[in-house]
Amino acid sequence: MPSLSMLDLVAVREGGGVADALAIAVSTAQKAEQLGFKRYWVAEHHNMPGIASSATAVLIGHIAGKTQSIRVGSGGIMLPNHAPLVVAEAFGTLAELYPQRIDLGLGRAPGTDGPTMRALRRDRVESEEDFPRDVAELERLLGPAQPGQRITAVPGAGTNVPIWLLGSSMYSAQLAAEKGLPYAFASHFAPRFLMPAIEIYRARFKPSATLKKPYVMMGVPVIAAPTDEEAVFLASSTYQRVLGILTNQRGLLQPPVDRFMESIGPREREAISDFLAIGVVGGPETVKKGFQALAEATNVDEFMLVSDVYDPALRLRSLEISAAAIAN
Repeated sequence: MPSLSMLDLVAVREGGGVADALAIAVSTAQKAEQLGFKRYWVAEHHNMPGIASSATAVLIGHIAGKTQSIRVGSGGIMLPNHAPLVVAEAFGTLAELYPQRIDLGLGRAPGTDGPTMRALRRDRVESEEDFPRDVAELERLLGPAQPGQRITAVPGAGTNVPIWLLGSSMYSAQLAAEKGLPYAFASHFAPRFLMPAIEIYRARFKPSATLKKPYVMMGVPVIAAPTDEEAVFLASSTYQRVLGILTNQRGLLQPPVDRFMESIGPREREAISDFLAIGVVGGPETVKKGFQALAEATNVDEFMLVSDVYDPALRLRSLEISAAAIAN
C-alpha cells in the first residue's frame, strides 16, 4: 500500500476564525506525525475567506516548529505569483531551520482570481515558457552555488530543497517527467485526468540526479468514521464546500447537514460526485477497500489525504481510521 501524507487547506470553520484554523492545522499535523504520516503540506490560495494558508511559507515554518520529524511543505507554492529568488530564499531559510524536513511543491495556476493575481504580481504578463523557466531557476538557486554565479539565494544555495511538480492536467506530468522530478496529481479535485497524467509521467520519465525512477503522489479526499452512515453525514461539510467552489460561492467550512445530497438537485449531485470521484467515504472496512482499489488501479507511491471534517476531533479520528486501514 502507498504511504500516507496529508494536504491541509487550513479551512476556516463557521463559528471560528483564522487563529482557530491555524491552531487546528498544528494539532492535525502533530496527529499526522504521531500516526506515521510521511509529510504534511499546506496549499497557497488567496482572497478566499474559508482558507487561511495564503502565507504558505510562514505557516510551513510554524507547523515545522511545532512538530519533530514529519516533512512539511507546500502543496503547493503557485509559482506565477512569486519571483523564484524570493521562493528560494524563503524555502532555503526553512531548510536551514528544519534540515531534511522541507518540501517545495510547485503549481502552475495562480490559486486565485484575476484581480488578486494582478495584485500579487502587478502587471506581469504570463507566457507558456515562464513556468519551466522558473522551475529551472529555482533548481539552480537551491543547488550548490557555481563559480561566477551573479545571483545567489542566501539562504537557499546548497540546501537542495526537494522540488515536486503539482498538476491537474498533462502539462506538469510532462515537465516532471522531462526533468526527473517527483509528481503529485491533484486528483482530490480533478480525478478525470489522473490516469492519463500518471501514464504520461511514467512513460516519459527521464532519470535525474534527483530521482532515479518515477515517484507519484495522488490527492485522495477521505472522510472516515466508525460507520458508513456517520462518514456520509460528516462528508456533507465537504459536499457543501465543493458546491460552493462549483457555484463560485466560496465561504467558511460548514457543519454537517443530514441528507444534504438529497436536498439538492440532480445536476448539483452529479457535479459534486464528479469532483470527488475518487473520494473514500465510510467506516473502517469501506475505507480499507477504497484504499486498496485506488492502490491497485494506480500503483502510486503515496496517498496525500484531504479530509475536510468540520469537528477537529472527528477529523483526527478520520486520520486514525485511515492510518489503520493502510497498516492492516
